[in-house]
Amino acid sequence: MYTYVFAPSALKELKKLSTDIRKRIITKLDHYTSSENPLLFADALVNHEIGSYRFRVGDYRIIFDREDEVIVVLAVGHRRDIYK
Repeated sequence: MYTYVFAPSALKELKKLSTDIRKRIITKLDHYTSSENPLLFADALVNHEIGSYRFRVGDYRIIFDREDEVIVVLAVGHRRDIYK
């Protein structure tokens, strides 16, 4: 089973979001990491400078890397801002 951790910058970005968006993101992360292979829910990123994969949660994106069975969340934000 996978687990997830937030990079300090991602945690800072998460705290800036509204409470209901935060809950949706955490709920989705829990759902994805409880599955056998969370990468089935992810899309690979072309630009690997910001991360290797992304999850989509409505209009928000979770950018992450995978280290063994740990999802390292690198960035969280609205889709219009996250890739800049």
